[in-house]
Amino acid sequence: MALKVFKPTSPGRRGMTGSTFEEITKKEPEKSLVVSLKKKAGRNNQGRITVRHRGGGARRKLRIIDFKRDKIGISAEVLAIEYDPNRSAYIALVQYADGEKRYIIAPLGLAVGNIISSGSDAELKVGNTLPLRQIPIGTAIHNIELQPGKGGQLGRSAGAAAQVMGREERYTLVKLSSGEVRRILSVCMATIGQVGNVDHQNINLGKAGRNRWLGWRPAVRGSAMSPRDHPHGGGEGRSPRGMNPKTPWGKPALGHKTRRNKTSDKMIVERRK
Repeated sequence: MALKVFKPTSPGRRGMTGSTFEEITKKEPEKSLVVSLKKKAGRNNQGRITVRHRGGGARRKLRIIDFKRDKIGISAEVLAIEYDPNRSAYIALVQYADGEKRYIIAPLGLAVGNIISSGSDAELKVGNTLPLRQIPIGTAIHNIELQPGKGGQLGRSAGAAAQVMGREERYTLVKLSSGEVRRILSVCMATIGQVGNVDHQNINLGKAGRNRWLGWRPAVRGSAMSPRDHPHGGGEGRSPRGMNPKTPWGKPALGHKTRRNKTSDKMIVERRK
């Protein structure tokens, strides 16, 4: 993948970069694998905002992605590489030997015409899905299951890749993109290769409007608010007032541990950096 740099014809264009989409081979999505998507604008089922700074944005359709890769022993041909507005990674349209079509996360190097498969007997090549116990140490993987049969939950964004580090009884040690080393049951499935669209992290949006197209609304600084609206508000000028960064509700915003899931602590061998 390559990036295109726009000419500075306006202040918003200066420094702006975007994808060339040279890997994309099909523009319109497969109708049978698309459902309508209603926008929530960061609100829960009670209508209250639980995620701030969301709303607006371009209209999208949801592509149904096969994270489980559960058609064991049936080969599939890659028909197209497509853009998905709901994720940073590209997706691949594949057709199985029995005629069924599905979308999968497109790994780096997967091309139209390639044949992929799933299961213990699958060949060790990009796009194939195997149990972790069958994958050699040092192999790059993505779309990793945490519970057998639940579908891939780790390593699904653009450029993501984990690495098989070793074995411990029923578990396989996997080093994630964050640097965390975690035990995962060896019967869980994972896909060979790195997720494509690796230059996604280098895209410079260039202007605020482009962020609005993506559904992000502006984030107002707390120091620009009044004392009743934010702990950082008030004072003459931009005064820090000797206060550590806080949320609008007075909770610590930096360095404060918010992880509550203690049950999986025993699965973490090394914390993320």
